[in-house]
Amino acid sequence: MFDGLVEYGYLGLFLASFLAATIIPFSSEAILTILLTQQLDAAFLLFSATAGNVLGSVLNYYLGYKGRYLVLQKWFKINEKNLERAEKRFIKYGISSLLLAWMPVIGDPITVIAGMLRIKLHWFLLLVTVGKFLRYLFIVITVSNLNLV
Repeated sequence: MFDGLVEYGYLGLFLASFLAATIIPFSSEAILTILLTQQLDAAFLLFSATAGNVLGSVLNYYLGYKGRYLVLQKWFKINEKNLERAEKRFIKYGISSLLLAWMPVIGDPITVIAGMLRIKLHWFLLLVTVGKFLRYLFIVITVSNLNLV
């Protein structure tokens, strides 16, 4: 049933996870779950999903870092008021909010704003990677415990 998906396996999950971390609505969690049920190696799937998703967030960071307001206002149509509000929230909660970069809706803006605010890349990578890894690890453990694999 999922032969096409399994054929691309780890690389397909990596790409899906990369796209899911950008503004493209994509469910890397569903693909990870399907691949886990197809007996692919859980550790490699966990690595592929995490690496792709983190690199997608790095792209968001880069857009925020280089494009700053131009990217957000012109391309994404985010007005100045919403942008200022998002920046204030990020500053209020600090860089630890990057642990939530995996969350739908708020995750992508958090990573873009981190770039805009020039958060140090090593902190960005550490916190985003931890958050995204834990999210995918939760899925791997849950699917494994449901005896779907």
